[in-house]
Amino acid sequence: MVTLIDTVSAKAVRHPEKQNRPETPVLRKPEWLRVKAPGSAGYNETRGIVRDHKLVTVCEEAACPNIGECWTQKHATMMIMGETCTRACAFCNVATGMPNPLDPTEPQRVAEAVAKMGLKHVVITSVDRDDLTDGGADHFAKVVRAIRVAAPLTTIEILTPDFLRKDGSEKIVIDSKPDVFNHNLETVPRLYLKIRPGARYFHSLRLLQQVKERDPEQFTKSGLMVGLGETKEEVMQVMDDMRSAGVDFITIGQYLQPTRKHAAVDRFVTPDEFKAYEAIARAKGFLMVSSSPLTRSSHHAGEDFAKLQAARRAREGVTA
Repeated sequence: MVTLIDTVSAKAVRHPEKQNRPETPVLRKPEWLRVKAPGSAGYNETRGIVRDHKLVTVCEEAACPNIGECWTQKHATMMIMGETCTRACAFCNVATGMPNPLDPTEPQRVAEAVAKMGLKHVVITSVDRDDLTDGGADHFAKVVRAIRVAAPLTTIEILTPDFLRKDGSEKIVIDSKPDVFNHNLETVPRLYLKIRPGARYFHSLRLLQQVKERDPEQFTKSGLMVGLGETKEEVMQVMDDMRSAGVDFITIGQYLQPTRKHAAVDRFVTPDEFKAYEAIARAKGFLMVSSSPLTRSSHHAGEDFAKLQAARRAREGVTA
């Protein structure tokens, strides 16, 4: 066991729905999950750009362990539509509550920051906005279009909510033509009620399938956390489900517990097990697989996008 330093205790309202939950034990991280504290010149420059444009990043809000590495390389994942989510997933560190109205200046501010950073590839994600009639789909599309104008050479990856009970909203986002449409399944179906209670597994799977039906050329991507109590057989079944939905790219990473009020880590999956998952996923036909303890949806996204394009060309027999 280990003493957990809760860096968000000063914001007791960050997770109001979790305040009455019993505290869960926190396991000591193994050596392969240790990362350096951020603080390089590149990190500080990226932080300055994010602050100057009044942007929110999932890197900070979700307490991503890769923030030091990514921000040093000027890779920041923008989180649009505010910093407050309408859902309360048991794994997530993003604040829960009633969000503020959408900021109409945000698409332009995001686009300007992308251009200023000189990003070749950018990842745009968001909180869940169940309070909006379209779940924020039109706002997502405006951000994509603004980036196309401000940084026309930048490829765009979006990591979207599920647009549950927002019929037709997904079409608005798909039609904005991002280069990669990412929506994470997060965990196996058996654990949804415990880990992702506001979502529905087969709805999320159907969303990914709809992207391919509407725009077959658009890359699709989805991710899983492991170490929550799932079995190897369940992970393999999710891989099969993803492939049936036409998903091109799967990411698999270790779940890390943000605070004692969040879901507990069942176990730390070893690097060798992650390598085995990668081999299985490749054998099932994914164009791209990222599977390691520190893998996250947007980690190395730019490099992975180039590999994804190359894999498609190779499969289609097209030379670069």
